[in-house]
Amino acid sequence: MTILVTGATGRVGRHVVEHLVQRGAKLRVLTRDPSKAEFPADVEVAQGDLLDIDALRRAFSGVRTLFLLNAVTGDEFTQAIITLNIAREAGVERVVYQSVFDAEGAVNVPHFAVKSGAERMLQQMGFSATILRPSYFIDNELMIKDVILNHGVYPMPIGSKGVAMVDARDIAEVAAIELIRRDQAPGKLPVETINLVGPDTLTGPRIAEIWSEILGRKIIYGGDDTSGFEQNMASFMPKWTAYEMRLMAERYVSDGMIPADGDVERLTAILGRPLHSYRAFAAEIVAGAAP
Repeated sequence: MTILVTGATGRVGRHVVEHLVQRGAKLRVLTRDPSKAEFPADVEVAQGDLLDIDALRRAFSGVRTLFLLNAVTGDEFTQAIITLNIAREAGVERVVYQSVFDAEGAVNVPHFAVKSGAERMLQQMGFSATILRPSYFIDNELMIKDVILNHGVYPMPIGSKGVAMVDARDIAEVAAIELIRRDQAPGKLPVETINLVGPDTLTGPRIAEIWSEILGRKIIYGGDDTSGFEQNMASFMPKWTAYEMRLMAERYVSDGMIPADGDVERLTAILGRPLHSYRAFAAEIVAGAAP
């Protein structure tokens, strides 16, 4: 049977596809623009999006297992609701869903609330699902690297509680492993939740120190001013998105994203290797080798 991957051209999805191809999975991707889908010839490409009912129904034909990754958009919850309903209608019951760390704990942050709702759907609709809950993406630093490198400031208001940032490559490989496990299982497996974190829980000041050590010059932490952060973000992205990022940053400052006991060890066991570290990713950025 076939595994259907949504979000396949994004920074996580493309790595998921790579790992599934390496593992010999029969694979189909759903994308709005097939011309951007630069995948091996044996990867089937279906055109459409998560609000295109006819395209979804065609994409789910012959599918047993779904990787559901939908972007942070104003209609994200509608996309999730429709996709899971069409999946069930098509007889698909095996799902790996990319949620977010502590989804039910940050209900005032729109995309956290959305993902908490989708998690409840998976539970109550009887899916056999793995719910992946990634922390803050290390890869987000690509958006702010110029500020760090050219202005000597680490601008993300991470706070002092600590955030265990996770590399998109680790997220993707765990997703692929879980997709294969669910797809090949002889029967229905119980719902499981996996926190996806990095090996180190870092504060804003500590991250600035890491950059200082790598660059050999002083990088300062920009502080915990989430209002100023929102204003800066709004200069190059939609205002609603900038506001949502402010709400998310407020959660970093107030609560952090701190792994539960055993999270790092569990991920290391699943992957069979160490997790990618923040320091290593920052060094890749400086070397111009970031993925």
